[in-house]
Amino acid sequence: MDLITYCTVDKVKAYLDRISYSGPVSPTDDTLRELQLAHLRSVPFENLSISAGEPIVLDDDALFTKMVEKRRGGFCYEANGLFAWLLRKLGFEVSMLSAGVAREKGGFSPDFDHMALLVRTPEASNRWLVDVGFGESFLEPLLVDERGEQVQGKYSFQLVPDGDGLILMRRKGEEPWKAEYRFSLRPYSYPDYAEMCLFHQTSSESHFTKNRICSRATADGRITLSDMRLITTSDNGEVRTERTLSSQEEYDRVLKDEFGIVL
Repeated sequence: MDLITYCTVDKVKAYLDRISYSGPVSPTDDTLRELQLAHLRSVPFENLSISAGEPIVLDDDALFTKMVEKRRGGFCYEANGLFAWLLRKLGFEVSMLSAGVAREKGGFSPDFDHMALLVRTPEASNRWLVDVGFGESFLEPLLVDERGEQVQGKYSFQLVPDGDGLILMRRKGEEPWKAEYRFSLRPYSYPDYAEMCLFHQTSSESHFTKNRICSRATADGRITLSDMRLITTSDNGEVRTERTLSSQEEYDRVLKDEFGIVL
Protein backbone atom coordinates (compact mmCIF):
# COMPACT_ATOMS: atom_id res chain seq x y z
CA MET A 1 0.00 0.00 0.00
CA ASP A 2 1.53 3.33 -1.07
CA LEU A 3 1.59 6.40 1.17
CA ILE A 4 -1.31 8.15 -0.59
CA THR A 5 -3.55 5.08 -0.27
CA TYR A 6 -2.57 4.64 3.37
CA CYS A 7 -3.39 8.26 4.17
CA THR A 8 -6.75 7.98 2.42
CA VAL A 9 -7.68 4.86 4.39
CA ASP A 10 -6.69 6.62 7.59
CA LYS A 11 -8.82 9.66 6.71
CA VAL A 12 -11.82 7.51 5.81
CA LYS A 13 -11.56 5.78 9.18
CA ALA A 14 -11.35 9.15 10.94
CA TYR A 15 -14.45 10.33 9.09
CA LEU A 16 -16.38 7.18 10.01
CA ASP A 17 -15.32 7.63 13.64
CA ARG A 18 -16.53 11.24 13.45
CA ILE A 19 -20.04 10.09 12.54
CA SER A 20 -19.92 7.14 14.97
CA TYR A 21 -20.34 4.65 12.14
CA SER A 22 -19.01 1.10 12.53
CA GLY A 23 -21.23 -0.79 10.07
CA PRO A 24 -20.50 -2.24 6.62
CA VAL A 25 -18.70 0.04 4.16
CA SER A 26 -19.35 -1.80 0.90
CA PRO A 27 -21.09 0.60 -1.53
CA THR A 28 -24.65 -0.71 -1.28
CA ASP A 29 -28.05 0.93 -0.88
CA ASP A 30 -28.21 -0.17 2.76
CA THR A 31 -24.77 1.26 3.53
CA LEU A 32 -25.73 4.56 1.92
CA ARG A 33 -28.88 4.75 4.02
CA GLU A 34 -27.02 4.09 7.27
CA LEU A 35 -24.23 6.55 6.43
CA GLN A 36 -26.65 9.41 5.75
CA LEU A 37 -28.51 8.75 9.00
CA ALA A 38 -25.27 8.54 11.00
CA HIS A 39 -24.02 11.78 9.47
CA LEU A 40 -27.21 13.70 10.22
CA ARG A 41 -27.14 12.61 13.87
CA SER A 42 -23.46 13.44 14.37
CA VAL A 43 -22.44 16.44 12.24
CA PRO A 44 -24.49 19.59 12.91
CA PHE A 45 -25.90 21.83 10.25
CA GLU A 46 -24.36 25.14 11.34
CA ASN A 47 -23.22 28.55 10.09
CA LEU A 48 -21.07 29.58 13.06
CA SER A 49 -18.04 30.29 10.88
CA ILE A 50 -19.89 33.20 9.32
CA SER A 51 -20.61 35.00 12.60
CA ALA A 52 -17.06 34.20 13.77
CA GLY A 53 -15.51 35.70 10.64
CA GLU A 54 -13.95 32.41 9.54
CA PRO A 55 -13.76 32.07 5.73
CA ILE A 56 -15.43 28.97 4.31
CA VAL A 57 -13.16 27.21 1.83
CA LEU A 58 -14.78 24.71 -0.56
CA ASP A 59 -11.93 22.22 -0.70
CA ASP A 60 -11.91 18.62 0.50
CA ASP A 61 -8.80 19.02 2.65
CA ALA A 62 -10.01 22.23 4.29
CA LEU A 63 -13.45 20.75 4.96
CA PHE A 64 -11.92 17.57 6.38
CA THR A 65 -9.84 19.63 8.79
CA LYS A 66 -12.87 21.61 9.89
CA MET A 67 -15.55 18.94 10.18
CA VAL A 68 -13.56 15.82 11.04
CA GLU A 69 -10.41 16.97 12.81
CA LYS A 70 -11.95 20.01 14.55
CA ARG A 71 -15.34 18.26 14.95
CA ARG A 72 -17.34 21.15 13.55
CA GLY A 73 -20.39 21.13 11.33
CA GLY A 74 -21.20 23.20 8.28
CA PHE A 75 -23.88 24.33 5.89
CA CYS A 76 -24.87 22.64 2.63
CA TYR A 77 -21.76 23.21 0.52
CA GLU A 78 -19.54 21.97 3.33
CA ALA A 79 -21.55 19.04 4.66
CA ASN A 80 -22.61 17.64 1.29
CA GLY A 81 -19.27 18.46 -0.29
CA LEU A 82 -17.27 16.45 2.23
CA PHE A 83 -19.90 13.68 2.38
CA ALA A 84 -19.46 13.34 -1.39
CA TRP A 85 -15.72 12.82 -0.79
CA LEU A 86 -16.41 10.05 1.72
CA LEU A 87 -18.90 8.28 -0.52
CA ARG A 88 -16.53 8.35 -3.48
CA LYS A 89 -13.71 6.90 -1.37
CA LEU A 90 -16.06 4.05 -0.40
CA GLY A 91 -16.87 3.28 -4.03
CA PHE A 92 -20.14 5.15 -4.66
CA GLU A 93 -20.74 7.19 -7.82
CA VAL A 94 -21.52 10.76 -6.72
CA SER A 95 -22.52 13.98 -8.47
CA MET A 96 -22.96 17.39 -6.85
CA LEU A 97 -26.31 18.94 -7.80
CA SER A 98 -27.50 22.56 -7.94
CA ALA A 99 -30.75 23.47 -6.19
CA GLY A 100 -32.90 26.53 -5.56
CA VAL A 101 -34.71 26.65 -2.22
CA ALA A 102 -38.48 27.23 -2.07
CA ARG A 103 -39.50 30.72 -0.95
CA GLU A 104 -42.37 31.37 1.45
CA LYS A 105 -44.14 33.63 -1.04
CA GLY A 106 -43.62 31.25 -3.96
CA GLY A 107 -40.89 30.53 -6.44
CA PHE A 108 -37.36 29.41 -5.74
CA SER A 109 -34.03 31.00 -4.90
CA PRO A 110 -31.25 31.09 -7.56
CA ASP A 111 -29.35 28.07 -8.83
CA PHE A 112 -26.46 26.98 -6.59
CA ASP A 113 -28.24 28.33 -3.52
CA HIS A 114 -28.14 24.77 -2.23
CA MET A 115 -26.02 21.70 -2.93
CA ALA A 116 -27.53 18.21 -2.90
CA LEU A 117 -26.06 14.91 -4.10
CA LEU A 118 -26.99 12.29 -6.68
CA VAL A 119 -25.59 8.92 -5.64
CA ARG A 120 -25.57 5.56 -7.43
CA THR A 121 -24.31 2.23 -6.11
CA PRO A 122 -22.03 0.27 -8.48
CA GLU A 123 -24.11 -2.94 -8.54
CA ALA A 124 -27.58 -1.36 -8.63
CA SER A 125 -29.50 0.77 -11.09
CA ASN A 126 -31.08 2.87 -8.32
CA ARG A 127 -30.27 6.58 -8.25
CA TRP A 128 -30.59 8.28 -4.88
CA LEU A 129 -31.07 11.88 -3.77
CA VAL A 130 -28.78 12.32 -0.76
CA ASP A 131 -28.62 15.40 1.46
CA VAL A 132 -26.86 15.95 4.80
CA GLY A 133 -26.87 19.74 4.51
CA PHE A 134 -30.46 20.98 4.49
CA GLY A 135 -31.33 20.93 8.15
CA GLU A 136 -34.68 19.28 8.88
CA SER A 137 -35.69 17.18 5.87
CA PHE A 138 -35.45 13.55 4.76
CA LEU A 139 -33.32 11.35 6.99
CA GLU A 140 -32.78 8.55 4.47
CA PRO A 141 -31.94 8.83 0.76
CA LEU A 142 -34.82 9.20 -1.68
CA LEU A 143 -35.18 7.27 -4.93
CA VAL A 144 -34.72 9.80 -7.71
CA ASP A 145 -36.75 7.82 -10.26
CA GLU A 146 -39.72 7.16 -7.95
CA ARG A 147 -42.71 9.47 -8.49
CA GLY A 148 -44.94 8.16 -5.73
CA GLU A 149 -44.81 9.04 -2.03
CA GLN A 150 -41.72 7.96 -0.12
CA VAL A 151 -42.67 7.68 3.54
CA GLN A 152 -40.20 8.16 6.39
CA GLY A 153 -41.86 8.00 9.79
CA LYS A 154 -44.56 10.65 10.02
CA TYR A 155 -43.30 12.49 6.95
CA SER A 156 -43.84 11.82 3.26
CA PHE A 157 -41.67 13.01 0.39
CA GLN A 158 -42.26 13.16 -3.33
CA LEU A 159 -40.14 14.16 -6.31
CA VAL A 160 -42.24 16.04 -8.85
CA PRO A 161 -40.98 16.65 -12.41
CA ASP A 162 -40.41 20.31 -13.30
CA GLY A 163 -39.00 20.93 -16.76
CA ASP A 164 -35.59 19.29 -16.89
CA GLY A 165 -35.41 19.03 -13.09
CA LEU A 166 -37.34 17.86 -10.05
CA ILE A 167 -39.01 19.52 -7.07
CA LEU A 168 -38.64 17.94 -3.63
CA MET A 169 -42.00 18.04 -1.84
CA ARG A 170 -42.68 17.22 1.83
CA ARG A 171 -45.70 16.86 4.06
CA LYS A 172 -46.51 15.59 7.52
CA GLY A 173 -49.42 13.19 7.77
CA GLU A 174 -52.30 14.51 5.69
CA GLU A 175 -51.16 18.14 5.73
CA PRO A 176 -50.76 19.93 2.37
CA TRP A 177 -47.62 19.31 0.35
CA LYS A 178 -44.90 21.98 0.55
CA ALA A 179 -41.97 22.44 -1.79
CA GLU A 180 -38.50 22.27 -0.22
CA TYR A 181 -36.23 22.81 -3.20
CA ARG A 182 -35.97 22.42 -6.96
CA PHE A 183 -32.90 20.72 -8.42
CA SER A 184 -31.42 19.55 -11.71
CA LEU A 185 -29.52 16.31 -12.29
CA ARG A 186 -26.60 17.97 -14.04
CA PRO A 187 -23.28 17.38 -12.22
CA TYR A 188 -21.21 20.28 -10.88
CA SER A 189 -18.05 20.87 -8.85
CA TYR A 190 -16.96 23.19 -6.03
CA PRO A 191 -16.08 26.24 -8.21
CA ASP A 192 -19.66 26.36 -9.51
CA TYR A 193 -20.92 27.10 -5.98
CA ALA A 194 -18.26 29.70 -5.12
CA GLU A 195 -20.34 32.79 -5.93
CA MET A 196 -23.36 31.73 -3.88
CA CYS A 197 -21.14 30.48 -1.06
CA LEU A 198 -19.52 33.92 -0.85
CA PHE A 199 -22.94 35.58 -0.99
CA HIS A 200 -24.12 33.59 2.01
CA GLN A 201 -21.01 34.53 3.98
CA THR A 202 -21.07 38.26 3.26
CA SER A 203 -24.42 39.59 2.06
CA SER A 204 -26.86 41.31 4.39
CA GLU A 205 -29.59 39.66 2.28
CA SER A 206 -28.45 36.17 3.24
CA HIS A 207 -30.29 34.59 6.15
CA PHE A 208 -26.98 33.04 7.22
CA THR A 209 -25.56 36.46 8.11
CA LYS A 210 -28.63 37.35 10.18
CA ASN A 211 -28.92 34.40 12.52
CA ARG A 212 -26.60 31.88 14.17
CA ILE A 213 -27.87 28.34 13.69
CA CYS A 214 -26.66 24.95 14.88
CA SER A 215 -28.90 21.91 14.47
CA ARG A 216 -28.70 18.13 14.27
CA ALA A 217 -31.05 15.19 14.11
CA THR A 218 -31.55 13.04 17.21
CA ALA A 219 -32.86 9.51 17.65
CA ASP A 220 -36.47 10.73 17.73
CA GLY A 221 -36.41 14.35 16.59
CA ARG A 222 -34.04 17.32 16.44
CA ILE A 223 -32.16 19.75 18.66
CA THR A 224 -31.46 23.28 17.46
CA LEU A 225 -29.72 26.43 18.68
CA SER A 226 -31.16 29.44 16.87
CA ASP A 227 -29.26 32.41 18.26
CA MET A 228 -30.15 32.25 21.98
CA ARG A 229 -33.14 29.91 21.60
CA LEU A 230 -32.74 26.21 22.36
CA ILE A 231 -35.39 24.20 20.53
CA THR A 232 -35.94 20.46 20.88
CA THR A 233 -38.47 18.24 19.18
CA SER A 234 -39.19 14.60 19.92
CA ASP A 235 -41.48 11.84 18.71
CA ASN A 236 -40.72 12.89 15.11
CA GLY A 237 -41.71 16.48 15.73
CA GLU A 238 -44.87 15.89 17.76
CA VAL A 239 -43.46 17.31 21.02
CA ARG A 240 -41.64 20.65 20.95
CA THR A 241 -39.98 22.60 23.74
CA GLU A 242 -38.26 25.96 23.51
CA ARG A 243 -36.40 28.17 25.95
CA THR A 244 -34.20 31.23 25.78
CA LEU A 245 -30.65 30.87 27.05
CA SER A 246 -29.63 33.33 29.73
CA SER A 247 -26.07 34.17 28.69
CA GLN A 248 -23.26 33.61 26.22
CA GLU A 249 -21.69 31.28 28.79
CA GLU A 250 -24.79 29.09 28.74
CA TYR A 251 -24.82 29.22 24.94
CA ASP A 252 -21.20 28.02 24.82
CA ARG A 253 -21.99 25.22 27.28
CA VAL A 254 -24.98 23.98 25.28
CA LEU A 255 -22.94 24.19 22.07
CA LYS A 256 -20.28 21.97 23.64
CA ASP A 257 -22.57 19.52 25.45
CA GLU A 258 -25.17 19.00 22.69
CA PHE A 259 -23.13 19.52 19.54
CA GLY A 260 -19.53 18.87 20.58
CA ILE A 261 -18.45 22.30 19.30
CA VAL A 262 -16.01 24.61 21.07
CA LEU A 263 -15.39 27.91 19.31
